[in-house]
Amino acid sequence: MQWSELAFNALSVDELYELLKLRVDIFVVEQNCPYPELDDKDRHSGTRHLLGRNPLGEIVAYARVLAPSVSYPEVSIGRVVVAEQARGAGVAHQLMQESIKLAKQYWPNENIQLGGQEYLQSFYQKLGFEPVSEVYLEDGIPHLDMLYKTGK
Repeated sequence: MQWSELAFNALSVDELYELLKLRVDIFVVEQNCPYPELDDKDRHSGTRHLLGRNPLGEIVAYARVLAPSVSYPEVSIGRVVVAEQARGAGVAHQLMQESIKLAKQYWPNENIQLGGQEYLQSFYQKLGFEPVSEVYLEDGIPHLDMLYKTGK
């Protein structure tokens, strides 16, 4: 897997199209969840877009890392997605490790928060995230907030 991280204005038109298509294919179509995918957080000056490409150069993994106070008071990781053809090979774990590393690079003294789907709670816990909320519905899907403490 080849990883790259870019600010919004550094994304090519093709990269932007590919990452948005991947997000819509998974979050809207596969999960049958119509919601406002474009929320203006992609264009925020502190947002970092993490792209994972397979050997063919296709974007098959993606996450966005948001500066503190964009979604939560802490740094946050969101829109975590792995294409169907790349699942089952540890790509999601690599994606999250890269996302955590990126968050620590830009905001070394900040905790990291995410709003994850409830069924992924144990996956995120294995990466060091702990639940900090009760389960709640977001767009009809059970979620919970989780926090990764950096030791600040």
